[in-house]
Order: sequence, then structure tokens, then C-alpha cells
Amino acid sequence: MSKLILTRHGQSVWNAENRFTGWVDIDLSEKGILEAQDSGRLIKKLNINIDVSYTSCLKRAIRTLTTILQENNLELKFNTSWKLNERHYGSLTGLNKEETKKKIGEEQFKKYRRSWDIPPPPIAENDKNLTLFSPLNTSIPLGMTPFTESLKDTYNRVIPYYEKEIQKHIKEEKNILISAHGNSLRALCKYLFKISDQKINELEIPTGNPLIIEFDNNLKIQKYYYLDKSRAKNIIFNQ
Repeated sequence: MSKLILTRHGQSVWNAENRFTGWVDIDLSEKGILEAQDSGRLIKKLNINIDVSYTSCLKRAIRTLTTILQENNLELKFNTSWKLNERHYGSLTGLNKEETKKKIGEEQFKKYRRSWDIPPPPIAENDKNLTLFSPLNTSIPLGMTPFTESLKDTYNRVIPYYEKEIQKHIKEEKNILISAHGNSLRALCKYLFKISDQKINELEIPTGNPLIIEFDNNLKIQKYYYLDKSRAKNIIFNQ
């Protein structure tokens, strides 16, 4: 039986400041570092081998992953892909969430933040936040870099990558660790748990709390649970 371990990075500096981060390459806060360390210790208690690891091009996810690997005395060897990046928040990037909600109204704010297929306006070509994007994004093929994304857009890059690069290891009964982001993991959970377009807005992914998904040999989910039950969120299954 294979285990897939999904971990949203620990709290970032901009998470703490309640800002839309998206593709900006912001590091973990002090709390986020502790959350990453806690994640590593929780995973260690499973007493399993982590065979393959994946993360995005963003340092908050990479640092979370390397911290977990260190806590488990594992080699810092992992796969990095921009397709696991956080959703691109377009022109909302860098803005304070509460201030933005007051400015554009709660209804429009909810559409941009939680709808399935409504992206914010694209980021401007001269936006100062573009200089804060990860240098690892230079690996993205010409013409594929987004300027904004809905959750659907995020799903459409995460899932093909999962099916091509990650799913094969589950078939081989290996244990896989993915350190990524709220929306890239929401997209993956939508696929794995067959969550409807209407219900996906209810799914919350907590920072620094590993979600374990156990599969049988036919890729069917047998069991799923958060390691820190005190901070667990509801998983919506097949709705």
C-alpha cells in the first residue's frame, strides 16, 4: 500500500501579513519554520520510508520540504516543478486581503478568491512584484508563464503533472511526499477526492499539517487523515 503525504508549506511572511502571495517568492515566517519542523516530526512518527519527494519553485515550499527531510534524516534529494506552484493571483498579488475586500466588495472578493473558474485581472507588465518571483521560474517554456490564474487554471497544470510524474510511483507502492501550496494542493485534492466545481470552494488546506492518503494497488483511496488532528480540516469526498 502506498502513502501520499501532502503538506502545505508552513506559514509564510506574507501569510502572516494577510497578503495575496501567489508566485512571489516569500520565505517562511518564524512560525512557518516551526510548523515545518513539526510536520517533519509528525511524519517521522509514521516510521515509513519516503521514497520520492516533490515541491514547487517557491522557497517557502522548498524550505518546508528540506526541513521535513532533515527531520527524518533523509538526503536532500527532491523534484522541483513550477507546475506545483501556488495559484497566480494576477493583479491581486501583494495586496492586503482585508483592504482588497473593502475596496472591491465581498461578493467580487469571494469570486476572485474562491470561485472555480474566475481569475483576477492579470498582473501588469511593470508590476514591482514581478521582480520578486522565483528565479527557478526561468525554466518555464516560452509562452506558458501565466499572468493570472483561476483554480481551474491551476488544476490544469497540476493534474497532468501528477498523472505523468507522480502517479506512477503510487502504482509502484512507493511513499511520496509533496510540499506545495494551498491552491495547488486544493487542485490535487479536487482530483483525488472527486470534489465538484461547486464544493471545492469549501476545501481548506491548513499550513504545516501533513495529510496522509493511502492507496491500494488500483489507485483507489483506502484511508486519509491529518497527522495533527487538533488542526485537521474536513475533507470533502466525492461531492
